Amino acid sequence: MSSITECGYMGKIFRVNLTNRSSIVDELEEETAKKFIGGIGLGIKYLYDEVGPGVEWDSPENRFMVFSGPLSGTIGGTGVYSIVTKGPMTNGASSSQGSGYLGAFIKLAGFDGIIVEGMASDWVYLYIHDGIVEIKDATSLVGKDTWKTQDAIEMELDLNPKKLSTMTIGPAGENLVRFSCVQSDRGHIAAHNGIGAVMGIKKLKAIAIEKGKNKVKVKDMKKLIQIQKNLMDRQKKSAISMYEGTQPHYKTFANVGILPIKNYTEHDWSEYQELDGSAYRPKYELKRETCWGCPYHHLNQVKIKEGPFNGFVGEEPEYEGLAAMGPVIGNKDPDSAIVACNEADWFGMDVNECGWLIAWLIECYESGILTKKDTDGLEMTWGNMDAARKMLRKIAYREGIGDTYAEGVMRVATKMGGEAANRAVFTKKGNTPRGHDHRTIWNTVLDTVVSSMGTDEAATLLAPPEALGLPPKTDRGTGKGAAQLNAAAAKIGYKHLLDSLLICVLNIYGASIDDALALLEAATGWDADEYRDFGYRVNTLLRAFGVLHGWTRDMDKPSARYGSISFAGAGEGKSILTEWDVAVKKFYEEMGWDLETGKPLSETLKHLDLEFVTPDLWSEYSEK
Repeated sequence: MSSITECGYMGKIFRVNLTNRSSIVDELEEETAKKFIGGIGLGIKYLYDEVGPGVEWDSPENRFMVFSGPLSGTIGGTGVYSIVTKGPMTNGASSSQGSGYLGAFIKLAGFDGIIVEGMASDWVYLYIHDGIVEIKDATSLVGKDTWKTQDAIEMELDLNPKKLSTMTIGPAGENLVRFSCVQSDRGHIAAHNGIGAVMGIKKLKAIAIEKGKNKVKVKDMKKLIQIQKNLMDRQKKSAISMYEGTQPHYKTFANVGILPIKNYTEHDWSEYQELDGSAYRPKYELKRETCWGCPYHHLNQVKIKEGPFNGFVGEEPEYEGLAAMGPVIGNKDPDSAIVACNEADWFGMDVNECGWLIAWLIECYESGILTKKDTDGLEMTWGNMDAARKMLRKIAYREGIGDTYAEGVMRVATKMGGEAANRAVFTKKGNTPRGHDHRTIWNTVLDTVVSSMGTDEAATLLAPPEALGLPPKTDRGTGKGAAQLNAAAAKIGYKHLLDSLLICVLNIYGASIDDALALLEAATGWDADEYRDFGYRVNTLLRAFGVLHGWTRDMDKPSARYGSISFAGAGEGKSILTEWDVAVKKFYEEMGWDLETGKPLSETLKHLDLEFVTPDLWSEYSEK
């Protein structure tokens, strides 16, 4: 059997301790690689082993980890990286992926991942090159936004973006905004569960990786290339092709009733049609940008050519950004939505959380629950983008009332209580949903709520039941049906497999679990059938981590607004809250979790080769 260095791995992990400014190289054991693959898989294994109960997100003992996968740096669309840490939004594991070049550059630098521990005494950034890591002074970068930070590091190192991939935080991360994110390669965002705040507490401003000369060896490159070509050819012909990006599918989501409007208070999207990519793109000057080896016309630099934002240059937002800074906050203007999305990215804040937070503030202000003393005098009204943008800046710098709102929707709303809490969209664990109105797709409300990573985990959305091995009549608008759909997707584990292999999901949008397993087998030579339960294993280990860090069953619940009555679709006229207990119990049962606590059962752990977890969760199995 060949070593893992012939199977898409470099066999090395960079470990950096910021407290004593040291670094070592760990060997990636073949057994660990084969069991957890890469990305989120390796990340949760290291997190579980090294961040025990009692270690908080802001402790020096917390790990900030960036992993590649066996596909990274091979075929197109494999510049993806996965960040895993303990996150401040949910107090559980965070897994967030970003695209661009960084994932590929990690491999070309000769490593499979980076583990950062400890806490610097003053601001630093990491410069990885030629098989070493330099811990460099970053005090001159403090206060700079994400793009300007990257500009400054490139200038200091005298390297251009083709030679240097840089991951940065902005002012929000520096100021420990709880929902701050990480940006890489100017516009690629890893957003969920406050990972930017973890970098911020460690005083780690950036990680810069120089493109190395190492080669990634896989088992069968010709087969790997052919599989991807077939998937891309098929995807381009599909009804929902991502060849031109997610922006032109704004109206697709609106037409099926899942476009979120005014904090889930409205449904008619007729006034928001200009935010669809096919409507606004002809007005702008677009310059195509790419990720690692990707031929898609998916990413664009955008220049606004007229109006109050004439001359503005930034990144064209994805659909979810347009939703968050568009209909979610009552804004109909694509120009101001694009500007606000870019400013959120430059500040380094999760644009989804920004949208739900601003929308909640607006609704509370317009209804009289909040007044000008709660907004530092800003007129927080629907579509008032000047006020919204000023509030986002206050939050990023924790200025004035922004210091309060920097804690995120759940913490602020529940502290206020009453009607304020009833109008907020969040989960009881602390995160907010992605940029859809999930109330008509109960399986995705359930997915977002029971997820163990700060965002939806199984990613069923509108997947047909038969694609998940269920009867076609399985009804996502019932508690039982939603649970069956979500559990089936979680156990198939397609998303966790892709986020461990690390290939852009949009690059092969519509691929099946069999397609993903074929990519794994071509890269590694490992028997694909042995990985049918891989995603289920990752899902279960993520859940075990959360339970050990304080999660209880009553945290698996949506807020009143998030679970409120749907306007359309399978859940039209109904609230999932009326069947919530049914949904949760059925999901736990399907997943092999204890019905009373949500802990993975010992037999489930044994089935998934996670028996090392059993003594931690079940005292009767602990050593006497």
